[in-house]
Amino acid sequence: MRVTKMHGAGNDYVYTLPTEERDDWEDVARAVSDRHFGIGSDGLILGLKSDTADMRMRMFNADGSEAEMCGNGIRCLVKFAVEEGFLAKDAETVSVETLGGIKVLQLFRENGVITSARVDMGPPNFAPASLPANVEGLGPVVDLPLVVDGMELKLTLASMGNPHAIHYIDHDPATFPLERIGPLVENHPLFPRRTNFQVVQVVSPGEVRHRVWERGTGITLASGTSASAVCAASRMRGLTGDRIVDHMPGGDLVLEWDGQGSVFMTGPAVRVFDTEWNG
Repeated sequence: MRVTKMHGAGNDYVYTLPTEERDDWEDVARAVSDRHFGIGSDGLILGLKSDTADMRMRMFNADGSEAEMCGNGIRCLVKFAVEEGFLAKDAETVSVETLGGIKVLQLFRENGVITSARVDMGPPNFAPASLPANVEGLGPVVDLPLVVDGMELKLTLASMGNPHAIHYIDHDPATFPLERIGPLVENHPLFPRRTNFQVVQVVSPGEVRHRVWERGTGITLASGTSASAVCAASRMRGLTGDRIVDHMPGGDLVLEWDGQGSVFMTGPAVRVFDTEWNG
């Protein structure tokens, strides 16, 4: 199987354009994602034909679980599909069917090469049922107390088609014990379908730093849906304005949300290498 390694702000995936479906994609995802015995990635992303959009995206985490969407992954997928001739070479906008809905991307080129994209990530949803989360009430949840392994967290809940639980801190997220706390939040009974977990430092109204524990993968260098959720939650709480730069370990993403409608995310898409996978 011909595959390509790509990354968006360090959030790396293995990509392929299969000509036919198979019933073991979960196993393939686990195998290619292994950083010692496989290619090494945060997961596997497939580009497929769609009846409702220009193409369809399936995304599998490193543990083989299928996720709704990936903001960094979708940028790379569209770049890959254009460069492989799956989509028109001169495409300026592309629609992609995902489990989180149809997403529309605007492509940016330098010297004819796609280098970045702006993604309509869709509107955020702050209702606990949208994650879902076992929380009473229908309105936004802010500073929800949760104690895990002796640490008291205050969570803001948001969905970008997939679940996010955000904990704000007043110091550099690099010092937060994410490797210890992340899996405990992900698998907490509060979240029946598990959740992504973010620790965020608001630097200014236009700038944040954050790290993410991704559901089904663990610590990643960046996450597009995570950054979108952080943008929307921070704007909703009055901590930031309509536009922020989100500094993550793998690089920066630009997020925009005016309090209504869709969150827009702009970031890089990088092709690393092509190879053959014999699994």
